[in-house]
Amino acid sequence: MASNAPMTRYRNEFIAEFEQHQSMLRATVTTEHMLDGNVATFLVAGSGDATPVTRGLDGRIPARDDSLTQNSCTLVEYHDKPVRTHFNVFESQGDARRISMQGSTGVMNRKIDSDIINASTGLGAATLGDSTAQTASLNWFMSHLTALGENDVNIEEQDKMFCVVTPKAWGLLMQIKEFASGDYVELKPFNGPPRKMWRVFGVNVIQSTRLSGMGGASATCFMYHRDAIGHAIANGHPNISGGYNDEDAYFWTLCSGYFGTKLLQNTGVRKMLHNDNAY
Repeated sequence: MASNAPMTRYRNEFIAEFEQHQSMLRATVTTEHMLDGNVATFLVAGSGDATPVTRGLDGRIPARDDSLTQNSCTLVEYHDKPVRTHFNVFESQGDARRISMQGSTGVMNRKIDSDIINASTGLGAATLGDSTAQTASLNWFMSHLTALGENDVNIEEQDKMFCVVTPKAWGLLMQIKEFASGDYVELKPFNGPPRKMWRVFGVNVIQSTRLSGMGGASATCFMYHRDAIGHAIANGHPNISGGYNDEDAYFWTLCSGYFGTKLLQNTGVRKMLHNDNAY
């Protein structure tokens, strides 16, 4: 006969796994919400750096054309569909259907960020910036900000200026007084919980774990103006739904997103190569 009878207790409320559940970058780009179609065209218009002219010898004023560039962004459909049998839901610990819906939303939002960063059409398609990896410093940050200014980017538009860095680059920047001290920044980063963005020198700085090369000797960070990147997404997406299949007795969740990204102005994006190993 046993002297005791230990009992195992299973907590009904599940604990969410550590993972990114929302898009960090969707709010940093120029977004077109589409009601239908699969191609969104963004028009980049200006004078083309034209200069004033004097009247010609014939007495007429020379004419010029406006600089008009149409950039097409093709939508791609993406889906995530977790499925659980009725028996699996019945026997499982925690709210199985809620776990599926919450996880599926996170899958799609992470894909949105990866699409904005991607090397073929997004931020990664930009060609200006570091040729070798640097260690995060005030000079590193300001060199890219001033380079954007030299390209006539409106760096004074604080709500449109963004910098996306790796967690290790963030950690090094936060050890620089100009980034962490209330004497230099409007919001004190160490006062209260960590914020998703903090603004310094008119730039909104964000951490992202989707950046290429994160944690290695050459991670690709970015500084850019919102008008340099176009993002098209179907209206109401990501869209999530769920249901039950009576014939085969399973619950399903489907999260769908139709979206795409296009680099609109190369001069408005700077690639900031960072040596994460330096941390």
